[in-house]
Amino acid sequence: MPTPRPLFTRAQQKKLPLSNFLLYRSPMPEAASAPSPSRAVIGDSEFDRDTAVVRRGPGVYGIDLSAGWTIISAVNGGYLLAVLGRALADALPHPDPFTVSAYYLTASQPGPAVVRTETIRTGRTLSTGQASLFQYDDQGNEVERIRVLASYGDLAGLPDDVRTTATPPAIPPLDQCFGPADGPAPIEGSNAIADRLMLKLDPATLGWALGAPSGKGEMRAWFGLADGRDPDPLSLLLAVDALPPTAFEIGLKGWVPTVELTAHVRRRPAPGPLRVSITTRNLAGGFLEEDAEVWDSENHLVAQSRQLARARLA
Repeated sequence: MPTPRPLFTRAQQKKLPLSNFLLYRSPMPEAASAPSPSRAVIGDSEFDRDTAVVRRGPGVYGIDLSAGWTIISAVNGGYLLAVLGRALADALPHPDPFTVSAYYLTASQPGPAVVRTETIRTGRTLSTGQASLFQYDDQGNEVERIRVLASYGDLAGLPDDVRTTATPPAIPPLDQCFGPADGPAPIEGSNAIADRLMLKLDPATLGWALGAPSGKGEMRAWFGLADGRDPDPLSLLLAVDALPPTAFEIGLKGWVPTVELTAHVRRRPAPGPLRVSITTRNLAGGFLEEDAEVWDSENHLVAQSRQLARARLA
């Protein structure tokens, strides 16, 4: 049987600036893609420990935001969404996020934070609440970092009827996709979240890493947690904001901060790696949208999101 032709030549692989790619969220040890006796389980994983909140009073929770989910010094937005999602799951009578709309007001930093929640309405099938995360600045002033409005329900109680025209993204097998192990070593300390994610990008969306962005505004990848923990509704809130920005494939560089993000969780994901597809159709006035779909290992559309982000134009 002939040896498969590599997707990139050795010279091209040397050019992959995956150290920069890491600055915007990444990696994946191969072991994370296959079950192992030591893999983490839901409820007892680094993600669960680092998103755990402690009830301080009615509707008030404390947390120490982990430096392990940062890009440079900023805490990842998907991680923050999961933190607030966990607080609301405790405050509301229903267990699962159905829709979560978040406004990112100021950049969060690792360290102590307070989450304040408010129950707006409770019903038989849905409950709605809001939550805000606060930290103190260098002058000792309390600063609101992120505010969310969310509706919760019970995903296990939804009917099985599905009528859709949506189809899973066409992503090559894991061993034909690329992560940071395929490029130069990253800058030490630049992207702590990279050690916690299982992320391999579709080569068709890696033109930017070779200095030849496609201009299509697309990003696709296999996604999971590096310790092998299976996905659940809260980790889906991380997944929708964990890939490199689509702005890279449009030809832009640099930070692309989220202004607003709305995520819809459609069903509980099956065990195994997720496939995430993100597209941008319109960049105008220095802002762009990112539309994300998350598919599980059984070809179910388990989450969708749209975010508005600010792009730095040349």
